[in-house]
Amino acid sequence: MSTVPPPQAETTAADALSEDALAALLGRLLPAWMTRQGMLLALKDADSGAYLHVNEAMAQWLRCDPAALRAQGDAALEPPLPAPLRAAEQHALQLPPDKPLQSEHRFEWHGAQQEFGVWREIRLLPDGRRLLCSIWTDLGPQRREQQRLREVLQQLEQQQRLYNELYGEGGPLGAQAGLQSRALFDEQLERAVASVHQEHREIALVWVALDAPRAEVAAWDDTALESVRATLARLLRANTRAADWTCRLDGQRFAVLMSNVGLAVAYGRMEQLRRECAAQIVVSAGRELRFSVSMGVASCPHTAGEAPALVAACQAALAEAQQRGGDQVALARVPFAVQG
Repeated sequence: MSTVPPPQAETTAADALSEDALAALLGRLLPAWMTRQGMLLALKDADSGAYLHVNEAMAQWLRCDPAALRAQGDAALEPPLPAPLRAAEQHALQLPPDKPLQSEHRFEWHGAQQEFGVWREIRLLPDGRRLLCSIWTDLGPQRREQQRLREVLQQLEQQQRLYNELYGEGGPLGAQAGLQSRALFDEQLERAVASVHQEHREIALVWVALDAPRAEVAAWDDTALESVRATLARLLRANTRAADWTCRLDGQRFAVLMSNVGLAVAYGRMEQLRRECAAQIVVSAGRELRFSVSMGVASCPHTAGEAPALVAACQAALAEAQQRGGDQVALARVPFAVQG
């Protein structure tokens, strides 16, 4: 009776690759990756201070021949490294193995301002020697990009402040911004409703409210809130016609009255406005602010036939949009029968 040998476990690719082979592979990949990232690498004997290895980027930055570094250590450098760098290295030498030291240094060397982040760590070799590994990352490009971004944000903030001064409610061009007072807006709404019944037209009324900042965003201060309100007022005018009326109802709410526009068209225009608000960036005190709005849309005569009922329907639709989480447009409910 023959016996069937037990099935052998399948050998995976990971099993077939020995630790030595994996280490060799990573050893080839690491220098290429560090070169691509622009990193500087130095390996030193922790006791003698002799350089055991520097990559090409480090040799170029030190402006010293690798052979001289191996023979003389830091004594081969002219001028010597700045005192803060030498102090950080001495600190790293006092730490136990596998406890890295991360530090950032800003200094002048070879007549140029330098800024580096340095990772230093003591490693033990199989023969008992201590090895100081140092990886240097040039922070200069990142800092320059951050400074450039700050300058751009400051320019945007200045332009926005100037726009607010010119076109805000109290500015010399405020009337051109098209924001009417509440009293004038209410009068115009009464006249528009009357024209609906007399001339058989349609009008649409929209209530717009700023949503509260998200929980992960710091609360807006008065300056930031005013910048957001001014931006929303500008977007309202950009998305309405000259024949439409816009009004700031109170601190957080605005209203739009559109003549000869039905419910569907008004909804489409306000949905476009909602998307623009969500994509808008407002700059205040060097911060990028984003905001969203909730809207309620009603129409006459389909939603309501009189101004008070139309306003109430619009407010109810706005409240519904806010209850759903904000950043959306809600249509007022259309009754089966409308008086008027």
